[in-house]
Amino acid sequence: MGNCLYPVETLSLDKNGTQFTFDSWNYSFEDNYSYELSSDYSLTPAAPCYSCNLLDRSSLPFFMLTSVLGMLASGSILFAILRPFFHWQICPSWPILAELAVGSALFSIAVPILAPGLHSAHSTALCNLGYWVWYTSAFAQALLIGCYACLNPRLNIGQLRGFTLGLSVGLWGAAALLGLPVALASDAYNGFCTFPSSRDMEALKYTHYAICFTIFTVLPLTLLAAKGLKIALSKGPGPWVSVLWIWFIFWWPHGMVLIFDALVRSKTVLLYTCQSQKILDAMLNVTEALSMLHCVATPLLLALFCHQTTRRSLSSLSLPTRQASQMDALAGKS
Repeated sequence: MGNCLYPVETLSLDKNGTQFTFDSWNYSFEDNYSYELSSDYSLTPAAPCYSCNLLDRSSLPFFMLTSVLGMLASGSILFAILRPFFHWQICPSWPILAELAVGSALFSIAVPILAPGLHSAHSTALCNLGYWVWYTSAFAQALLIGCYACLNPRLNIGQLRGFTLGLSVGLWGAAALLGLPVALASDAYNGFCTFPSSRDMEALKYTHYAICFTIFTVLPLTLLAAKGLKIALSKGPGPWVSVLWIWFIFWWPHGMVLIFDALVRSKTVLLYTCQSQKILDAMLNVTEALSMLHCVATPLLLALFCHQTTRRSLSSLSLPTRQASQMDALAGKS
């Protein structure tokens, strides 16, 4: 929906004014439209609506810079978590944090595959793989953050090694399955990884839109609602709010815009003006760019989370330590 148009030289009309081929603009549509011509072969005001793709070949530096920064940041935080002298006992949640760092790194690796303008790198297989890694890593991170927020207050899952391993395998397996629809629906066209306008792929695309809306939009809203209800009813702490919840800010708009675009494509919601369609196309590009930035922000959130957890652990351990030292001093004096 909506690409920048590039004019060419051909315009052919038949003389009866009922059929025409209009090649002055390079545009593509998912549905069949009919347009009328006046007697002097001028287009009526119902001309095709088109909009520019903000993430075209000119955005290649943004893709590459985001990928490099994401890989460097994710690799750094992953090395810091997995190094032998990391304070694993002080930060018992390190397995979950390491998996989030791995997910961010995988997303950063997938960004160049889907970057526009790399004609030699684009093939159907690479597009399928790129989209699958892109969304599988994002789904896994969202599920990890949600499960950690819900289960950690009760089970302290960071200290249950067997349970943590089983939970991680299950979440990553579910994320891999949820990423299959977008991988199967993607294709390479004219140097871009995109979704072809084929009715055979409509079910896969709508399934992907529903999955994104559920995980990126409904899941964080459910966590917030559960936390609010627990506080209002005074029935326990509810989901554990942490700095990791900021992750959803990068993906929440993406889920909202995708589901709205799906409603427009299915004609459940009708856009009556060309300007509305242009705004929707622009929002699709803006929210996609915002979601890409999470691979740079996630390592920073993990570092901040480790710092907060370590500080709380040290403060909780400092009081017993001081009391033990005082008892030792009194025993020495006696």
